Parts: sequence; structure tokens; C-alpha cells
Amino acid sequence: MLRTSAPTGMLIHQILSGHFDPGLLLASVVAVTIALTVHEFAHAKVADMAGDPTPRMNGRVSLNPLDHYDPIGTTMIFLFGIGWGKPVPINPAYFRNPRRDEILVSFAGPGSNFVMAILFAIPLRFGLAGVYASAFHWVILINLLLGFFNLIPIYPLDGSHILSNLLPVHSAQRLAYFYQRYGIMLLMGIIFFGAHFIVSLAQIVYHLLVGSGGVF
Repeated sequence: MLRTSAPTGMLIHQILSGHFDPGLLLASVVAVTIALTVHEFAHAKVADMAGDPTPRMNGRVSLNPLDHYDPIGTTMIFLFGIGWGKPVPINPAYFRNPRRDEILVSFAGPGSNFVMAILFAIPLRFGLAGVYASAFHWVILINLLLGFFNLIPIYPLDGSHILSNLLPVHSAQRLAYFYQRYGIMLLMGIIFFGAHFIVSLAQIVYHLLVGSGGVF
């Protein structure tokens, strides 16, 4: 599944802009690592709880970032600010309630990012973050970006699996055909022409969470 992050802290952007900031780069890398790891772990854990042994067999029920690192996709995030984590393999045939459980598994990733954003916002809102304030800001923003982006109902994002399993079976089949033909084009359109809407939404929620202490 594709993932996106705020590009302002990524290496290539900093080099091209002529404003290389090692501290900002480190903070954004840590934030992306936390967001991706928690996101993929949540998918794997909920699938495991729903009866699917596939994630555990593949070593994905783990909070080790290396277990969720995709050599190409994750490296692209650190370099360019856009890419993907290593997808969690699941087999819905093992689920006790396949349609319901696939919705839960799909929502678990973005949901975990929203939970992380809230948890890191609490110390910031009450002035308790201290020297970690800058890193906490990035963790919040990138988790919000990752969560909102993945809820877009376009294949292969998590939102597409949620929508497919909410629809009647025949409608879901027609939607799958639509995704097969146009999904990638729609996704690229969202990335290149709609990213500012996602960023704006994330910034609004960010400021609601952290209050006057926000820096973005």
C-alpha cells in the first residue's frame, strides 16, 4: 500500500532547497519510522486477532521497524517524501467474519496513526514535551498525514478495502473492476493534484490537538 509523508523534512527536498537542517531531517525520519511501524503492526495484529496466522508466520506482528521496511518504497519516503511501507500479507479466508474483519484490519492502520497523533499531542498541549517538542510535532503531523491519506477509498489504499467490504457483494465486484482499470491513475492524480487538501486537513487537526503550541 502506498504511503505518503510531509516532504519538507526529506533529504532531496532539503538539498535542492539549499536549506539542509540535520535536526529537521532526523526528526522527520524518526517520525516516519514510528508512523509506518505502528501502522503496519496494527494491520498485522488485528489480522492475527481475527484468526489469520499469515502476518505472524511472516514475522509482521512486530514493532521492529526493520520488519516493515521496504527497500525501495521506504527508502523513497526518506529521500523524496513519498513511497510505501512493506505491505502486510493477509488471507481473509482465515477470518471468522471475512467482510467485517477485513474492514477492521484495514482501518487498524490509519486508526493507529490517529491514536499515536493524540498520544504525542498530549505532552505538547500541556507543555511537557521539553527538548523533544520538535520531534513530537513531526510525529503528530506525519501520523495524521499517513492516517488521512490511507483512508482515501482508492486502491490500493486502506480506504478502498473498507469501502469494498461495506458495499453489497455485487457492487463491490463492480468497484473492484473499476479499481483494476482506473485505480492507479486516480491514485497518482490524488498524489500530484490533491495532496494539498490532505496536508490542509492534517494541519487543521494538528492545531486542534496541540492548541497554540503548534508550529506547522
